Amino acid sequence: MSKVIEDINQEVTEIFRQDITTGLTACPKFLQSKYFYDKHGDKLFQQIMDAEQYYLTDSEFEIFNTRCLEILEIVKGFTEGFDLIELGAGNALKSTELLKCLSTANKDFCYYPIDISENIISVVEKELPKKIKNLKIKGIAGDYFTALEAARSLSAKPKLILFLGGNIGNMPPEEALKFCKELHTHLSKGDIVLMGFDLKKNPWTIFNAYNDRKGITREFNLNLLHRINRELDANIKVNQFDHYESYDPETGACRSYLFSLKEQSFEVSGMEISFLENEYIFMETSHKYTLPETQTMAKNSGFKPITELMDSKEWFADVIWRVE
Repeated sequence: MSKVIEDINQEVTEIFRQDITTGLTACPKFLQSKYFYDKHGDKLFQQIMDAEQYYLTDSEFEIFNTRCLEILEIVKGFTEGFDLIELGAGNALKSTELLKCLSTANKDFCYYPIDISENIISVVEKELPKKIKNLKIKGIAGDYFTALEAARSLSAKPKLILFLGGNIGNMPPEEALKFCKELHTHLSKGDIVLMGFDLKKNPWTIFNAYNDRKGITREFNLNLLHRINRELDANIKVNQFDHYESYDPETGACRSYLFSLKEQSFEVSGMEISFLENEYIFMETSHKYTLPETQTMAKNSGFKPITELMDSKEWFADVIWRVE
C-alpha cells in the first residue's frame, strides 16, 4: 500500500471515529446513516431492495423502463455529448436501466458513479461495462460535492445529475433544501437534475417497506454497531440493542432508531459510552413528499421544475429540474 493511500485511509478512519464518538455522546444520541454502507452493509441493502415490501426500487425501475423516450427528449439538447453523474450510486442497480436506455439510443455520455463506499465503486467499475457495451465510466469515491467537483474538473461537458432512490428523503426537509441549493451552486446553466422522490401514500405501505418480514432492515441498522466494533476497537454487545421504525403521515417522516434493551456501557476507541435502558440512537430519516412540495423545493433552491415521471401507482416520482 502506498504512503498516500495509507494516509487517506487513516484520515477516513479518524473522521469515522470522530463522527461515531460525537454521535454516541450527544443527547439525544445519533449516528450518520452514510456509515451503513461498508462491504456487509452494501450486501444487506441489496437484500432490502429485493424485499417484497420495499416498493421504491421496483417503482423507479418501472419509470426507467416505460419513460425512456421522455428522458431521451430531455437530453436531446446535449448535442455534443454530456456527463452523467450519479450521486450516491450504490451498485448502480436503478441507474443501469437508464444507462441502457441512453446507450441503446447511441447517446454520447460518460458515466461518473459517486459513492462514499470505495468497495461499491470498485464493483460498479468492474461489473457495469459487462452489462453495457462501450460504456465510458469513471467512478469516484467520496462525499457528494467533493466528488462532484472532481468529476467537473475532468470534463467541461454539460451535466445530467442523478440522485435516485429517494435519497433526498434521507435528509430532513430543511437540510434537503440546503442540499439542493448547494447542488445548484456546483452546476452550470443548462445542466439538468433527475431526482427521485418517494411520495406520500397509504401510511401502512410506507411503514411496511421499512419493517420487512425477514428483518433485513433491522440487521442493516445493527450492522453499523458491528462495523464500529470491527473498525474502532469497540466492544458493543450488539444483541443488547434492537431496531424500531416509525412513520408520521402528517410530516411525511419515516424514522429509524436503535434502542438499548438494558442499562449498559461499552468502549469505543478507549472512550466509555453509557446507555440507559430504552435509550435510543437516531439512525436515519426517509422523508416522503407531495408533488407540489417537490416543485416548491426546486424553485426555492434555484432550479426550474420541468416535469415529473411517475410509476403507474403514482407512488414514486423522478422529477426533472434544469439550471436556468
